[in-house]
Amino acid sequence: MAEHYSSFERGGRRWLFQRLTAVFLIGVLAFHFMLLHFVNHAADITFAGTQARMGQWSYFATMWLFLVTATFHGVNGVYNALINQGISGSQKTAVKYVLVVAGLLLVAQGTRVALAMNGLI
Repeated sequence: MAEHYSSFERGGRRWLFQRLTAVFLIGVLAFHFMLLHFVNHAADITFAGTQARMGQWSYFATMWLFLVTATFHGVNGVYNALINQGISGSQKTAVKYVLVVAGLLLVAQGTRVALAMNGLI
């Protein structure tokens, strides 16, 4: 039988955060699909409506947390997939820092867009 291998340390923080972010993402995706695909149909979604939704602090906070959580979940998943494929040494370090910088840039740009849609900038 094949030996089980994972780059996650069992009981480690990254393992736990990967699972917690997955649960949060499933819930927020369900909310997103319900609100923007069933309550409001695609033809009814407008720029003004998006600005109105983002003007509500609870919706804004939920979408910003969705951005941060999805970014962490994706970056952490890619990093661990590459480790599982055998990347190590200086390549592992370079990939880690590239992914961290990419994740921070994504969150910064997403935050900028969310604040603009909210009317705060």
